[in-house]
Amino acid sequence: MTHGVPLPAGMDLADYLHDVVLHAGPSMQEEPVSFTGTVVKKFTGEFWTSRQRQGGSLHEISYRACFKPQLPRFFISLLTKKGDVVYDPFSGRGTTVIEAALMGRSVVANDINPLSRVMTEPRFFPPELEQVEKRLALIQKEGSRADIDLSMFYHPATEQEIAALREYLLARKEAHRDDMLDRWIAMVATNRLTGHSKGFFSVYTLPPNQAVSPSSQEKINKKRRQAPEYRDTRQLILTKTKSLLRTLTGEEKRNLARAGKSARLLSEDARKTKEIPDESVHLTVTSPPFLDIVQYREDNWLRCWFNGLDEQAIGKRITMARTLDGWSSVMGQVFKELFRITKPGGYVAFEVGEVRKRTVRLEEHVVPLGIHAGFTCDCILINQQVFTKTSNIWGVENNACGTNTNRIVVFRKS
Repeated sequence: MTHGVPLPAGMDLADYLHDVVLHAGPSMQEEPVSFTGTVVKKFTGEFWTSRQRQGGSLHEISYRACFKPQLPRFFISLLTKKGDVVYDPFSGRGTTVIEAALMGRSVVANDINPLSRVMTEPRFFPPELEQVEKRLALIQKEGSRADIDLSMFYHPATEQEIAALREYLLARKEAHRDDMLDRWIAMVATNRLTGHSKGFFSVYTLPPNQAVSPSSQEKINKKRRQAPEYRDTRQLILTKTKSLLRTLTGEEKRNLARAGKSARLLSEDARKTKEIPDESVHLTVTSPPFLDIVQYREDNWLRCWFNGLDEQAIGKRITMARTLDGWSSVMGQVFKELFRITKPGGYVAFEVGEVRKRTVRLEEHVVPLGIHAGFTCDCILINQQVFTKTSNIWGVENNACGTNTNRIVVFRKS
């Protein structure tokens, strides 16, 4: 819709969306919503779809509760220009900062889970396929079995290959000899550990954005009457690498490298990011954890093992508020920190959702939090979207429960 053109000078986002709704007809709607005396415009419609722009192939990294790249692109193209700083305090797989880098922006990413950096950093420096092939050929393919029981997921020969690759990567990291090529291989392997097709290292299991427990996998195997078959891990890494690189242009590679060289990739509490200077961020696009709907620690135990990370220690650092009051308290502190780091005239696009069978609309609680922190609430944007297979696997049915739209509250620092 925006074609990468920033807002015209003197026009704010609400005015722009008003014009969009005016020319779109009944398919889009505009209505005022009142929050304790403050009236905010709410816009509802299809503001971006997969048909308007397919997400670049470099985004095809699996992670729980991630949004499509079209969402950050919409705000990045409208609210920033090349060289501006784009930030995500709950970075996850890095969708916001990778999309921003592809578009020539500078980036800052933060996520309390160090897996986020594992999945994000190498994509700023994508290698050539031949480089990956040569590096894999130098790594011992066979080794001993894993130091935990993974027999329910992998054929014995596959498990040996995974264990040998893990041993190589961890040794290189411990010796401070790992380079971006090693980190790329680690990222791709991390995202091939488990899944529901022959493109993954494992026997059929849940989608690749989560890993079931060993006991649950044993039940899946019994129910499906399946046993792990051999998977050639080296070939699968090459296949996935080729897929990730397939749409990258030369200009995008240059933009990625430029952003990667100056990128800040943090693993801190989003309420306390001292490394980010005051008033240095032009735009934040983020989606925070939604109460207790996603269990990040349980979903990532196998990924943590492969990367030598302690999932128990990580889990203790992750704030998973189980009550609305607790969640609002945490997010209120996040907004205060966002206000500190946002430039005057800068924006925050805060994506939330409907949770707990549509009884909680988090945007209604987010608006007062941002205003209290000092922001002006420009608008609420509701993007209607078709549900994905992943959403249904979560146990979320369209228009029944869970998050069935992108609900973004947009704030501005006057």
